[in-house]
Amino acid sequence: MFSLNIRFVFKVLGMMHVLESFFMLCTTGVAFYYRESDCAPLLASFAVMLGAGLIFWFIGRNSRQMYTGRREASLAVTLTWILLTFFGMLPFLFGGYIDNATDAFYEVMSGFTTTGSTVFSDVESLPHGILFWRSLTQWQGGVGMIVFTVALLPLVGGGANQLFDAETSAIMHEHFLPRVTQTAKRFFGIYLLITCMLTLLLWAGPMDLFDAVNHAMTTVSSGGISTKNDSIAHWDSPYIYYVTTVFMFVAALDFTLIYFLCRGKSKKITGNEEMHYLATFIIVATLLMTAILFFGNRDADPELLFRKVLFQVTSLITTTGYVVSDYAAWGTLFTLIALILMTVCGCAGSTSGGLKMGRFVILIKNAQNEFKKQTHPNAIIPVRMNGHVIPADTVQHVQTFVFVYALSIVAGCAVLLVDGLPLKESIGMAVAAIGNVGPALGKYAGGVFTDLSAVAKWTLSLLMLVGRLEIFTILTLFLPSFWKR
Repeated sequence: MFSLNIRFVFKVLGMMHVLESFFMLCTTGVAFYYRESDCAPLLASFAVMLGAGLIFWFIGRNSRQMYTGRREASLAVTLTWILLTFFGMLPFLFGGYIDNATDAFYEVMSGFTTTGSTVFSDVESLPHGILFWRSLTQWQGGVGMIVFTVALLPLVGGGANQLFDAETSAIMHEHFLPRVTQTAKRFFGIYLLITCMLTLLLWAGPMDLFDAVNHAMTTVSSGGISTKNDSIAHWDSPYIYYVTTVFMFVAALDFTLIYFLCRGKSKKITGNEEMHYLATFIIVATLLMTAILFFGNRDADPELLFRKVLFQVTSLITTTGYVVSDYAAWGTLFTLIALILMTVCGCAGSTSGGLKMGRFVILIKNAQNEFKKQTHPNAIIPVRMNGHVIPADTVQHVQTFVFVYALSIVAGCAVLLVDGLPLKESIGMAVAAIGNVGPALGKYAGGVFTDLSAVAKWTLSLLMLVGRLEIFTILTLFLPSFWKR
């Protein structure tokens, strides 16, 4: 028999939409400051979103005493992301900046999931308020919209833990404080601090304040949406390149590590294997491609070449998705390297998407143990990470996750192939979408997907959502057992 605490779901939806309407109002303030054409569309969108939020909250207002479990959390989180995307696309439609729902939904889903691909070929033609809204959606999606709610509006009672776990990475997840609301507040505080730091550093360079704020939000969120058509390359500044590269790396670290570093516990970072693997991937890929490109063109400026390769490698593996060079022209080898970087990605507990480096490390160590057992079949060799034994059920969970992750890529790629896209582009877009990377391969290496069909855009939108919610949260909803008592 069907049994679900639907009032709790509506209560969460109400709180999320009321909170999101506040961010929409802030965006309206930006539009009003610049006095451009987006003031009225943003204000109208704010009114619709606030009204919907109040209706949802009214329906679920008496849910506190009712039982809440994982099913309610999964449904609430999934519906939150989908409905906020629908309401978030209203400014684009009301203002006429996008003329169809498919493109508008894709653009906002790309923003909230921090994917960063876009349907706009000329973002510089957009007014400031719309540009700010695009960046703000990524900033919220980077740390998670549910995390925002739990941190700023801790009114969800006993459902806070389930909501938090349903949205954030499950692998090696550590609630380092007794209450999940405390953890969410620390995450949000760290996130805000890093964003402010980067804003000041970018503003100290050639960027003006508006561009600095926008790029700080999309860098720390591992999103990569820019206010310029040429992205970071617009400023052609070594200072901007290196500062942004450092903060892309920081955003790809587990926020728990940053929390402990702020408390003076630096050993937590220096002894973290996941971070070591991430740094190794970046260093090896950067040095290899810099050497290959330099020996292929000895007249090139070595520092410029190194800077662009380092930036692009870091952007791909952290799933930030900024594009500063046509890396599709760097040869077949870099296409393979890019595909690996777009798959493995940053650390668990960070703002980056993808498979997560922690899962990759566990897979590698488990494979090593299996080879050892071929020689010593009776040996009990646990998987260890950071000096701790990884439980067998966690290893099994990782293997299942990777299998479903790969299966999702294959399914998405199949749909894109049937839709008429070439194999390389189909693989690249499927990997980039589910990994929330943004730029793909081949002709779509720039991350601009304007000419894709509606089928392709809806497919990629679903992959983006599945990848951002760590697969199981949303795919579980399709199981008949989910809807049974």
